[in-house]
Amino acid sequence: MAVEEEGLRVFQSVKIKIGEAKNIPPYPGPNRMRDCYCTVNLDQEEVFRTKIIEKSLCPFYGEDFYCEIPRSFRHLSFYIFDRDVFRRDSSIGKVAVKKEDLQKYHGKDTWFQLQPVSADSEVQGKVHLELRLSEVITDSGVVCHKLATRVLECQGLPIVNGQCDPYAAVSLLGPSRSEAKKTKVKRKTNNPQFEEVFYFEVTRPLSYTKRQFDVEEEDVDKLALRVDLWNASNLKFGDEFLGGVRVPLRVLGQAGVHDAWYFLQPRENGGKSVKVEELGSLRLNIVYTEDHVFPSEHYTPLRDLLLHSANVEVCPVSASTAHILGEVCREKQEAAIPLVRLFLHYGKIVPFLSAIAHAEVNRTQDPNTIFRGNSLTSKCIDETMKLAGMHYLQVTLKPIIDEICTEHKPCEIDPVKLKESENLDTNRENLRQYVDRIFTVITTSGVRCPTVMCDIFFSLRESAATRFQVDQDVRYTAVSSFIFLRFFAPAILSPNLFQLRPHHPDPATSRTLTLISKTIQTLGSLAKSKSANFKESYMAAFHDYFNEQKYADAVKNFLDLISSSGKWDQKSIETPIMLKEGFMIKRAQGRNRFGMKNFKKRWFRLTNHEFTYHKTKGEGALCSIPIENILAVERLEEESFKMKNMFQVIQPERALYIQANNCVEARDWIDILTKVSQCNRKRLSTYHPSAYLNGHWLCCKLSADTAPGCAPCTGGLPANIQLDVDGDRETERIYSLFTTYMTKLVRMQEACGSKSVYDGPEQEEYSSFVIDDPQETYKTLKLIVSAVQTLEQQHIKYKRDKFKKTKIGSQEHPIGDKSFQCYIRQQSESSTYSI
Repeated sequence: MAVEEEGLRVFQSVKIKIGEAKNIPPYPGPNRMRDCYCTVNLDQEEVFRTKIIEKSLCPFYGEDFYCEIPRSFRHLSFYIFDRDVFRRDSSIGKVAVKKEDLQKYHGKDTWFQLQPVSADSEVQGKVHLELRLSEVITDSGVVCHKLATRVLECQGLPIVNGQCDPYAAVSLLGPSRSEAKKTKVKRKTNNPQFEEVFYFEVTRPLSYTKRQFDVEEEDVDKLALRVDLWNASNLKFGDEFLGGVRVPLRVLGQAGVHDAWYFLQPRENGGKSVKVEELGSLRLNIVYTEDHVFPSEHYTPLRDLLLHSANVEVCPVSASTAHILGEVCREKQEAAIPLVRLFLHYGKIVPFLSAIAHAEVNRTQDPNTIFRGNSLTSKCIDETMKLAGMHYLQVTLKPIIDEICTEHKPCEIDPVKLKESENLDTNRENLRQYVDRIFTVITTSGVRCPTVMCDIFFSLRESAATRFQVDQDVRYTAVSSFIFLRFFAPAILSPNLFQLRPHHPDPATSRTLTLISKTIQTLGSLAKSKSANFKESYMAAFHDYFNEQKYADAVKNFLDLISSSGKWDQKSIETPIMLKEGFMIKRAQGRNRFGMKNFKKRWFRLTNHEFTYHKTKGEGALCSIPIENILAVERLEEESFKMKNMFQVIQPERALYIQANNCVEARDWIDILTKVSQCNRKRLSTYHPSAYLNGHWLCCKLSADTAPGCAPCTGGLPANIQLDVDGDRETERIYSLFTTYMTKLVRMQEACGSKSVYDGPEQEEYSSFVIDDPQETYKTLKLIVSAVQTLEQQHIKYKRDKFKKTKIGSQEHPIGDKSFQCYIRQQSESSTYSI
């Protein structure tokens, strides 16, 4: 979800690897162990939670989390909690990374010291204040000064224990000052509108004595206004601090007026003094990305260069823009992700992959090493399978993976690791049954393999068979090295990374999946000596179960099917595919005229056939909405029910109002529901952004519940869920990679010149580049540099214009926004920079 800024779209995303924690302080009891989990928070809003690691002071999580960030934020925070069965879970410590500091840790495994969690430091949101200093003439004709302080509104306050009933406390700080005034409490909202004015005397009339008023007139600039936000609580512990600001009166200046937004800040010295080393540390890998995407026409030169990479008649693939990007990037994966998404978006992924695969096959000398390296080809095909084959994985592997993770059958076959209570033969039989079932579901799933994958495999098979005509098995190994080695085996090994499971499996189940993955990988490789593929003797002995010819025949039949001409039109999968599920809160739809319209927690489940909700997971559906009955899915304005993160699923007769757990989850549900219902014939073009309550629509005030919508529905999305790609955003990412590696582009130009002029031993500094055609590569490099320079000038112009128009203290850039101040510094540095 992008934020629009004057014709430019801003996308934020974050990819996090939560590794492990160490040296967590022991529990103050006889057991001393803790049951810990970690949460990911945007400011104070939790958007992800790991599984609980029981009885450990050094818990290993090994979980990955990715999300598009749909709103502005100041801190990316991580909290370690200790589960408590009888009381509320207790927080052990936190890691809070400021938005402007995220680039320091980009893509690096970093150990962060856990910091103490204090209620006085857990703040978010902003407040709008207006200060006005005026002269007042008293009844006796004496002139004094009064400060009028208007507290207008707040936005984005944190929700404390499921509720937010805020009020503001306003006080004037100075010698002998203790005046404090409070606004009214605003119930059930974290965006309160106060609109209250408070008056303070700030200078003394000449008739006052020193004792009566202990502030001299010349000390006015030393005074400050303090505004604290509190959550009115009924708990015995008192009201909770939400954040505050301190405004020195010198900001009034000569005009005596100040109107500005402020970010709320933590209370000074509010936390307890705790030794940091006593709380332990947390290992994280954070990749935060912010894309500034211009209108499509700005990317035409670079996009055309990239798309021509698929046309070998125009330019040799080794001299193409895509190949050059792969050569200059530090990791091939960096280049593969945006390239694959771009070519998928424009329907050119098959000719592109066919071209780079054909070039790689021609450079390969030994058929046994075909596609075994981490080349641009292998990384691009990996990424394509992840995008196009995710539903294929779901319908093929998810049922059996779920069963393995819930049954917890012992499958350890290493005699050294065998527990005393386990039997080796029983474990082998358990493992054999699992391998047999997974092998069967894979080798019988060929008809469901996505068409785009079949077309790619057909191309790989043809290139390999043409290059190595003597080797009869190469047409199989070229395909199996991807479908088994890089698709099914990794998905079995780490099901959480392929959306087959919500979390990393427990150690025992993970060991079972490792053994299954190894066996499936070997069966799919069609190696002539299978036992030689295992370093462990117990694995070689176990593999004797599968030495029958029927297994090799089943693999070859499967590979033949998925690598045939690729023209399989019968790809519609009749089995319902589970797309998303989870708990949310829904408002009763009020089918009975006098029924209660209350809110209840329900388990929601979305497949490609229907959207249902259940009382709990696993129970029968309380309500089922066929996909064809979903006319629109849109956000619901918060003011409708004074609740955040709400959206509506609009049906022919009524709308279902749902509250997600956080902003990221709400966006995900809206996106997936919109995509899966995009082809419905009766989709609406307009909708009501607010609810229908008390006999009228809150947005347009119309009384008829069937009245047409008063706001246009959000823009249409591609019907194909897997290939929902923003081509301009991917081109912007490729531009960013080229600017990052501009020095390597220059060196590659030098390498082309060196190869053209000097026909001798290759210079060492240029040996890292694969350059088959120096003249054509040099021409492409010049075009790339020109296109990148043009885009760079557009970015510089945008930054300068934004800098001129931006006002610090505005709603978009409140005072205290350090990320904006960081942007100002970057702007001053980049304004003189050119490629």
